[in-house]
Amino acid sequence: PPSDAPSAASDEPPAMEIAVEDTGEGIPPEEREAIFEKFHQVRRAGRGRAAGTGLGLAITKSLVELQGGRIRVESQVGRGSVFRVLLPLAPP
Repeated sequence: PPSDAPSAASDEPPAMEIAVEDTGEGIPPEEREAIFEKFHQVRRAGRGRAAGTGLGLAITKSLVELQGGRIRVESQVGRGSVFRVLLPLAPP
């Protein structure tokens, strides 16, 4: 089970985790919370901002939270990122 999954003795409902991993450039620690804000784009060293509108992760976070879930990111610059979505198996 995922490390932050509720235990059987917990009052939290059972949940499902979906993880998406990439091997991209990674996200600097100071950017990790901001990437879920509308129109935010991570600046790339020597190249300015990434392509796109900066809406994808903000929309994803909204949809996940509407379902009673949460999303988080683990990332290491130069190695990639893992996005984890935790969704309750029962309605909130």
